[in-house]
Amino acid sequence: GDKRDIYKRPDAMNNQSYNAQAADRDMVYCFRYMPTGEQLEKQEVKLPPTLKTLRACTDGPFKSLVSTAKESLAQQLHKRFVTEVSGTHVG
Repeated sequence: GDKRDIYKRPDAMNNQSYNAQAADRDMVYCFRYMPTGEQLEKQEVKLPPTLKTLRACTDGPFKSLVSTAKESLAQQLHKRFVTEVSGTHVG
């Protein structure tokens, strides 16, 4: 996962939210498409925890939450996990 938010500046302005994301420090990714013609094997994807599992959590960010706050966090995380595993990325 993206850990850049540990360096987030509290006074971020002009889309410069992260110290390590300044224009002179941008990372560039290059990809080269070279099809082999071979059929890929079925990809294994580990499914995210179910909403029921998240609702039952009692540690981590859920440790001090109760009722509505806990339900809200469980739903937010579940929605995020399902979105990411589906390959649909927003933002």
